[in-house]
Amino acid sequence: MIAKINRGANMIGALSYNQLKVDTEKGEVLATHRMRETINGNYTVAQLHSSFEPYLIANKRTEKPVLHISLNPDPRDQVNDESFKLLAKDYMELMGYGEQPYVVFKHTDIERTHIHIVSTCVDRNGKKISDSYEKLRSMNACRTLEQHYELLPATEKERNPKEAIFRPVDYKEVNVKSQIASVVRHLPKYYEYQSLGAYSALLSLFNITTEEVKGEVNGQPKQGLVYFALNELGEKASNPFKASRFGRYAGLENLQKHFGKSKEKMKASQAKTVLKNTIEIAMYTTPSETEFKKQLLEQGINMVVRRNKEGRIYGMTFIDHESRTVWNGSQLDKNLSANVFNDWWKDGNTEKRPEMMKDDSIHLSSIKKENPPTETAQPHELFDFLNQRQTENSNDNLGLIEAMGGLLPQAQGEDYEEQKFANQMNKKKKRRRNGDQK
Repeated sequence: MIAKINRGANMIGALSYNQLKVDTEKGEVLATHRMRETINGNYTVAQLHSSFEPYLIANKRTEKPVLHISLNPDPRDQVNDESFKLLAKDYMELMGYGEQPYVVFKHTDIERTHIHIVSTCVDRNGKKISDSYEKLRSMNACRTLEQHYELLPATEKERNPKEAIFRPVDYKEVNVKSQIASVVRHLPKYYEYQSLGAYSALLSLFNITTEEVKGEVNGQPKQGLVYFALNELGEKASNPFKASRFGRYAGLENLQKHFGKSKEKMKASQAKTVLKNTIEIAMYTTPSETEFKKQLLEQGINMVVRRNKEGRIYGMTFIDHESRTVWNGSQLDKNLSANVFNDWWKDGNTEKRPEMMKDDSIHLSSIKKENPPTETAQPHELFDFLNQRQTENSNDNLGLIEAMGGLLPQAQGEDYEEQKFANQMNKKKKRRRNGDQK
């Protein structure tokens, strides 16, 4: 079993994301703990939020008081609802959150049924509950629960040593070609996208871009793709690499086939509605582009914005790592087009609220209290490398395995995480020892 812990500032956003799964019949509320009950067993965002409100009001200085945890057993485990409830209860107790209010949602919108737990890391007195060595404690908790409930251990999954591990490209390394190859050869196997623009947006998360080239050979028109590594500023920082050097999956012909197949699959995708509503909620519950981007990241959604030289937005792409689909804003809804976002942030229209929020009787003033307008706020730590344009991000953080919180395929095994975490802890210990000696 793999556990992922996200922290955020917006309780409304976390609850809305999960409640949308319920409303679209792709999820359900499995259990609640120390939460206000309802007469008919149905919940709303406002009703759930009311149980957390006293804790959030009492919060003294914790910037990210919201816990959003996912527990992901191996798909072969076939965990039933009662076992999921017990897993959630035991996990929260092992992590020191057993006395906190929390709600357990089951998600069934992808093949891998899993649960999300929404809670808060501040107690009723507003004091933050210690998160020291949280990742290590979470790993130990997962191992304990695997043994108790006879689940498949994440550390014992068989792995191919040549298995793809997605990481952002570091253009300063000598093996740039190999780095690009490890991404472009495998992305089409796991993600759905309908155009070259959407594909390029996905590649940009890995510091890669691609361009179409046209020409003639012996009088015959030819088309192809070339790939480049990007630097911290999103500028080309390598020589061009022909798509043919990365295998057939990286070439234009196969990508066009992939676009067609993706179009058919995404047409019937339930993820579209959930993603659309999640984005709309984020628009109306965040005061700025920075906070909007941050809230989506906490839900496993990347936003890629394209601007012209004058700063006008001409493209908006959303990458949903849970459903593994890539959407242009206009594909989701005409109200999510680039022009709408350009006017939305330019003219300061973020005071408006959608009709969906009015039904829950949540006042914008209370939302702002949870998520104050801080333009300089950094995204969630799990996604920092995707947003900070700093050179060291390509070298020093834990890489895309940890950065995506296990959302990427073939990159979510706990064995890689534990080894990298142990290495990081050893480095920190060495730095502390060296500092003590000075």
